Amino acid sequence: MTAELLEQLSRQTFETILLVGGPVLLVSLVVGVSISLFQAVTQLQEMTIAFIPKIIAIFATVFFALPWMINVMLTFTKNIIENIPTYVR
Repeated sequence: MTAELLEQLSRQTFETILLVGGPVLLVSLVVGVSISLFQAVTQLQEMTIAFIPKIIAIFATVFFALPWMINVMLTFTKNIIENIPTYVR
Protein backbone atom coordinates (compact mmCIF):
# COMPACT_ATOMS: atom_id res chain seq x y z
CA MET A 1 0.00 0.00 0.00
CA THR A 2 1.53 3.27 -1.11
CA ALA A 3 1.33 6.59 0.66
CA GLU A 4 -0.85 8.03 -2.12
CA LEU A 5 -3.29 5.15 -1.85
CA LEU A 6 -3.46 5.55 1.92
CA GLU A 7 -4.01 9.29 1.53
CA GLN A 8 -6.83 8.71 -0.97
CA LEU A 9 -8.48 6.11 1.28
CA SER A 10 -8.24 8.44 4.29
CA ARG A 11 -9.73 11.31 2.30
CA GLN A 12 -12.63 9.16 1.12
CA THR A 13 -13.22 7.96 4.67
CA PHE A 14 -13.38 11.47 6.10
CA GLU A 15 -15.60 12.66 3.24
CA THR A 16 -18.00 9.81 3.91
CA ILE A 17 -18.03 10.57 7.64
CA LEU A 18 -18.80 14.22 6.96
CA LEU A 19 -21.47 13.43 4.39
CA VAL A 20 -23.25 10.93 6.62
CA GLY A 21 -22.93 12.77 9.93
CA GLY A 22 -22.99 16.32 8.66
CA PRO A 23 -26.71 16.83 8.07
CA VAL A 24 -27.66 15.49 11.50
CA LEU A 25 -25.01 17.58 13.24
CA LEU A 26 -25.93 20.68 11.27
CA VAL A 27 -29.64 20.36 12.10
CA SER A 28 -28.79 19.72 15.75
CA LEU A 29 -26.59 22.82 15.79
CA VAL A 30 -29.23 25.05 14.19
CA VAL A 31 -32.01 23.82 16.49
CA GLY A 32 -29.76 24.12 19.55
CA VAL A 33 -28.73 27.67 18.73
CA SER A 34 -32.34 28.62 17.97
CA ILE A 35 -33.57 27.21 21.27
CA SER A 36 -30.73 28.89 23.15
CA LEU A 37 -31.54 32.21 21.49
CA PHE A 38 -35.21 31.75 22.39
CA GLN A 39 -34.26 30.98 25.99
CA ALA A 40 -31.99 34.01 26.18
CA VAL A 41 -34.66 36.34 24.79
CA THR A 42 -37.44 35.03 27.02
CA GLN A 43 -35.15 34.45 30.02
CA LEU A 44 -36.33 30.85 30.37
CA GLN A 45 -33.35 29.00 31.78
CA GLU A 46 -34.82 25.50 31.91
CA MET A 47 -32.27 23.03 30.56
CA THR A 48 -34.82 20.42 29.48
CA ILE A 49 -36.57 22.74 26.99
CA ALA A 50 -33.95 22.09 24.32
CA PHE A 51 -34.16 18.29 24.37
CA ILE A 52 -37.57 17.66 22.81
CA PRO A 53 -37.15 19.96 19.77
CA LYS A 54 -33.65 18.58 19.17
CA ILE A 55 -34.82 14.99 19.35
CA ILE A 56 -37.70 15.69 16.96
CA ALA A 57 -35.47 17.57 14.52
CA ILE A 58 -32.78 14.88 14.57
CA PHE A 59 -35.36 12.13 14.09
CA ALA A 60 -36.92 13.99 11.15
CA THR A 61 -33.50 14.57 9.58
CA VAL A 62 -32.50 10.93 9.92
CA PHE A 63 -35.91 9.80 8.65
CA PHE A 64 -35.72 11.90 5.48
CA ALA A 65 -31.97 11.60 4.84
CA LEU A 66 -31.58 7.91 5.69
CA PRO A 67 -31.97 6.59 2.11
CA TRP A 68 -29.31 9.04 0.92
CA MET A 69 -27.04 8.22 3.88
CA ILE A 70 -27.35 4.51 3.20
CA ASN A 71 -26.53 5.09 -0.46
CA VAL A 72 -23.38 7.04 0.48
CA MET A 73 -22.27 4.33 2.92
CA LEU A 74 -23.00 1.52 0.45
CA THR A 75 -21.03 3.28 -2.29
CA PHE A 76 -18.07 3.74 0.06
CA THR A 77 -18.22 0.12 1.23
CA LYS A 78 -18.52 -1.15 -2.34
CA ASN A 79 -15.43 0.85 -3.33
CA ILE A 80 -13.48 -0.51 -0.36
CA ILE A 81 -14.43 -4.12 -1.13
CA GLU A 82 -13.72 -3.77 -4.86
CA ASN A 83 -10.27 -2.30 -4.17
CA ILE A 84 -9.09 -4.93 -1.67
CA PRO A 85 -6.70 -6.48 -4.25
CA THR A 86 -5.14 -3.04 -4.75
CA TYR A 87 -4.69 -2.55 -1.01
CA VAL A 88 -2.90 -5.84 -0.36
CA ARG A 89 -0.37 -5.45 -3.17
